[in-house]
Amino acid sequence: MSDTIFSRIIDREIPADIIYEDEQALAFRDISPQAPVHFLVIPKKPIAKLSDATPEDQALLGHLLLVAREVAAQEGLEDFRLNVNNGAGASQTVFHLHVHVLGGRSFSWPPG
Repeated sequence: MSDTIFSRIIDREIPADIIYEDEQALAFRDISPQAPVHFLVIPKKPIAKLSDATPEDQALLGHLLLVAREVAAQEGLEDFRLNVNNGAGASQTVFHLHVHVLGGRSFSWPPG
């Protein structure tokens, strides 16, 4: 996987508003928030997109969802939305797997 803005955040080469970190994952506020609360949860392991994950990544993928839940609670969210874009056609712009966590307002369905 090529160097991405997210790998540079993990390496502390560029700043981010980091709100959670452990050995496997990092969570930070989105620089272009689409809701009052909008943060990203990323694996430290470089996986370009969800469709590139392997069975060996199963525990890591579950960990990302648990981190999303934990940080959402820390942010005071009871209701929130998770979003994972997979590929350019799905609006993925940074090719490092990431989970968007959005909350603090009501959401409609289907999304845009």
